[in-house]
Amino acid sequence: MILETKEVSKSFGSIHALQTVDLAVEKAEIFGIAGPNGAGKSTLFNVIAGVYPPTDGKIIFENSDVTKLGPHKICQRGLARTFQVPKTFPTLSVFDNVRVGATFGNHKGKRAVGPTIDSTLDFLGISSFAQTLAANLDLYTTKLVGLGMTLATECKLLMLDEPLAGLAMNEIEDFLGVVRKINGSFGITVIMIGHILDALIDISGRMLILDNGIVIYTGSPEGVREDPRVIECYLGDGGGHHE
Repeated sequence: MILETKEVSKSFGSIHALQTVDLAVEKAEIFGIAGPNGAGKSTLFNVIAGVYPPTDGKIIFENSDVTKLGPHKICQRGLARTFQVPKTFPTLSVFDNVRVGATFGNHKGKRAVGPTIDSTLDFLGISSFAQTLAANLDLYTTKLVGLGMTLATECKLLMLDEPLAGLAMNEIEDFLGVVRKINGSFGITVIMIGHILDALIDISGRMLILDNGIVIYTGSPEGVREDPRVIECYLGDGGGHHE
């Protein structure tokens, strides 16, 4: 396993956003996480990435306990993430945005030994935007720049938080193709939160469903639609408040 959470809980005062979440992700797989709005998906990402310390439990990355590490230390170990709202530097060019990613990555400030920034842009199909300011990009291209920034860190595990939000259907298909290409070409493990269940089922090797901070399903994508707890979660009155 490249990543494990062991009985991870996160509380904000009296509100329990995550409750004893066990997660095990294998190296080089694409792992999907879904659940209704407020289920705790982004909170789980933030705990894994070191933004929030867990109230209880442990985070294990490559057999090392990283529970108490901050985001920059975890990034240097090879775990990178994107956000629901793409975070780029609007006054910098696409090239310089990706170069910023390279500064904070797995190579710990040394010159990257992996793909160059130019080859990263070429890999993502955005070389023509290299000198374009990030502020002038459309949403889809901005998301690709975010991917470029994470790839420049030389990550081993890439966490994508709702990357399909706001995209048109053709852009969704294109973006999923890029994710598959990243996974297949570099062997990078991908964990993806998704709100479009069909798309997540299509791309994932295994899935986890959260509801009110509790894991209600872990298993094959094919089993998601048939699981009674998942059906109740999406069609019933469930749903939490801690996205």
